[in-house]
Amino acid sequence: MSEPAINLIGMVPEHLKVRQSRILLDSLEVMTDIGFHDHEVGAPQRLLISVELWLDESAPPRDDDPGLAWNYDFLRSEIVRLARTGRYNLQETLVHAIFDRVAGRRGVKALRVKSVKPDVYADAAGVGVEIASFTGQAP
Repeated sequence: MSEPAINLIGMVPEHLKVRQSRILLDSLEVMTDIGFHDHEVGAPQRLLISVELWLDESAPPRDDDPGLAWNYDFLRSEIVRLARTGRYNLQETLVHAIFDRVAGRRGVKALRVKSVKPDVYADAAGVGVEIASFTGQAP
């Protein structure tokens, strides 16, 4: 039998209250036809896509209701769809397509999207592109 939830409303000091909420999809691996060099065209490459989105609402969904939460499955499936259904010369183009798809969704206050090709250079972890709706490390 599980313990009943303890009500801590009003017990968190003001300086420790949640001020922002962020969802992170980190390094989703996708295969996509990307690149403009002759050896890249028609040869899908591995990309690692990361998306961070800050939400308007910092409180958890009322009554722990999944219907009021941001849908992680949508985020993942849209990235996979965009990566698999298009052909891209540049990571920049794909990153902007992902950004545009996510930016218009409910509750998104700020957004950062990053793409990394991990298999380009043997002496580097990857080469990539990052765009954000803000300057600095966070909104």
